This record gives sequence, structure tokens and C-alpha cells, in this order.
Amino acid sequence: MATDVQFIEYVCEQIRGAGEVTYKKMFGEYMAYVNAKPVFLVCDNTVFVKQVDAIKDLMVDAEKGIPYDGSKEHYILDIDDSELSEKVAIALEKVTPLPKKRNSKK
Repeated sequence: MATDVQFIEYVCEQIRGAGEVTYKKMFGEYMAYVNAKPVFLVCDNTVFVKQVDAIKDLMVDAEKGIPYDGSKEHYILDIDDSELSEKVAIALEKVTPLPKKRNSKK
């Protein structure tokens, strides 16, 4: 089951106070960005968050799961908790580098 566009829009609404929030469709699922930095992977209407030290204390009670075959285990974020979701997004934005620009093929 792929993520519904309504769900990714809800995810973005929940973290609107974290900065400039956007999303991009990738491989049938979505990536949510804050200030052009990738913070949440959204697969099957579930929000996955990379396990990094910056959010370990915030996600201590979070479930864990694998967003797609071959990936590492991620935290599963309770996106309905807008306060927690925004805190996690802000913390991740601070430690996540901007994606590197790829050279386009000519």
C-alpha cells in the first residue's frame, strides 16, 4: 500500500512550525523536507525517522520498523502528536546536511 497524498500533506501540516516544509515523491513513497533537508521518510502511511543521537531522547518510547526491504531499522513517529513531531523535525533539521546537488546528464 503506497502513501496517500492526503497523508503526506497531513504530515507536513503537523510539522509546519519547524521551518519551510515540503515533500517529494520518491519511488512511490515520499520524503518530507524541512528547509530543504530530508527529515522524514513516509512509506505506507507511516512516518519513519532515521535513528540518530540528536533525537534519541525524544524517541525513547517509539516503535521501530523497516520502511522498505533492505533498509536499516528506523523509529516510527506518532505523527498525530504534533508537538513531538515538530520537536523531532527541528532536531533533525539541525543535524541533517543539505543534499548534494547531482550533475545532470547531458
